[in-house]
Amino acid sequence: MRQLIAYAMSAVVAATAAYAFSHRTPPPLPATQLRTDRLLINDMAVDGRRVVAVGEQGIVLTSDDLGETWQQASIEPRRSSSLTGVVVLSADHLVAVGHDGWILRSENGGKSWQEVRIDSELAEPLLGVWAGDANHVVAYGSYGKFFVSADGGKTWQARELPVDGYHLNGMDGGADGRQMLVGEQGTVLRSADGGQTWEALPAFYNGSLFGVARLSTERWLAYGMRGHVFVSHDFGQNWTQIPLGHSSPLYGHARLPGQTGVLVVGAGGVVTRFDGQGHLVDSLRLKSLGTLTSVSALDERVLVVGGEQGVFKSFRGGVTVAKD
Repeated sequence: MRQLIAYAMSAVVAATAAYAFSHRTPPPLPATQLRTDRLLINDMAVDGRRVVAVGEQGIVLTSDDLGETWQQASIEPRRSSSLTGVVVLSADHLVAVGHDGWILRSENGGKSWQEVRIDSELAEPLLGVWAGDANHVVAYGSYGKFFVSADGGKTWQARELPVDGYHLNGMDGGADGRQMLVGEQGTVLRSADGGQTWEALPAFYNGSLFGVARLSTERWLAYGMRGHVFVSHDFGQNWTQIPLGHSSPLYGHARLPGQTGVLVVGAGGVVTRFDGQGHLVDSLRLKSLGTLTSVSALDERVLVVGGEQGVFKSFRGGVTVAKD
């Protein structure tokens, strides 16, 4: 009898083991809600009513209702590298860049993306992307990395710039060929011929500059660490600091509709508005949003912001709300 019981127990153990290691289709997981307030967003772009936001873990979000609701875009292949910049080329075509030299391209307004470049060997980040038109796109980033595309982001060529290995953080320009790059250690470069040649300007600030905005042909605004903002009225030859009354780092900007000025955002929920002449209009903090890295001004009333706590729906009334 004891032998029969032992055989029976062995059979039970064997059957249990076989079941444990056999292939089984798990039950479907319940649908999870996309928590846009738990993502680190690094940049946003807007085209009409559509907003596209990019951030950590290769996430791309799109909104077709002015930031009220968000959908996650598909990416092929999907990677975990952070995305740092996005730009609209046309109604359907966009380009995004990120860590590991990652470059993505969309042909359907940001709903799906295809990889066009990855640098798994050096794995150095691209920190931003800028487009002069639907064909000419520039990607830039760490250690002076600078790539240009003349076919809407399909192919890319590396270019050397006079930056001494400093990181490049921000770029802007216009249809007249005047462009400007800013970066680490007060780096400022300018080009008057559409980026064919670049001139390194004398440093006027020894900290990092994170962005630059073109207000007119001659007038440019640069911003960066410790709340530093500078305005040039002669295409970068001379700069004047604009006191803000705080030392919060500033990380992103958006031009207001109608070329009426620019919004600059940063740590502590700071939102600062400058007019078209580069004069300070007002500065406030959006409460409980932490560091802001990006902003989209959809019109004079609607504002979408992104940062360490994700993306948030429009703030009706623009920058006149949520003052401390």
